[in-house]
Amino acid sequence: MKRNFFIAFEGLDGSGKSTQVKILADALKEKGLKVYTTSEPTDGAMGRMIRDIFQHRQLADHRTIAALFVADRLDHLLNKTNGILKKLEEGFTVITDRYYFSSYAYHGTHMDMDWVIEANAQSAGLLRPDLNIYIDISPEVSMKRLQRGRTSTELYETIENLKTVREKYIEAFEKLKEEEKIFITNGNLFEDDIAKNIWNEVSRITELEKMES
Repeated sequence: MKRNFFIAFEGLDGSGKSTQVKILADALKEKGLKVYTTSEPTDGAMGRMIRDIFQHRQLADHRTIAALFVADRLDHLLNKTNGILKKLEEGFTVITDRYYFSSYAYHGTHMDMDWVIEANAQSAGLLRPDLNIYIDISPEVSMKRLQRGRTSTELYETIENLKTVREKYIEAFEKLKEEEKIFITNGNLFEDDIAKNIWNEVSRITELEKMES
């Protein structure tokens, strides 16, 4: 039986992904799994360029941004030092904060989603998550959380854009429901309740309980 897994967290900014990544990683470690957590955009050269664009230090067309994410994602998978595929080969369960569904949703608001899906076909061909976890919050809640303690907003962080992004997430999940394992959980619950829902689904998908017996 497979003993390590690849799990991707998705959601609007402010949905609590980072918190739930940590909670799940800690829970899996308690079960005896080696866990590696990561995120997109990465800290690599292309990821840093994306962050500069998001923080308005550089200007770029939406198509250029989408292409940078394709390149950053491929390096995220294939990097010989700390790439996802290498970590999986080393026996780690890998949890990422964002993967290609983020591109489908965020870039699909500005261009044809099918183009974005095709542009990411190599990444999907290399590795599909054992589970995509979407933490669902409203765009209004997302904006409220993003504005706490912030003096500026990043690219994509407007209420109009976030409304479309949420719609595009749902569209992408429907479009790819036959190819992908997708779990949608209510992000408006208490943190512990969200974590419990995620744990129940992860346990079911990965058959962790069977592994223990």
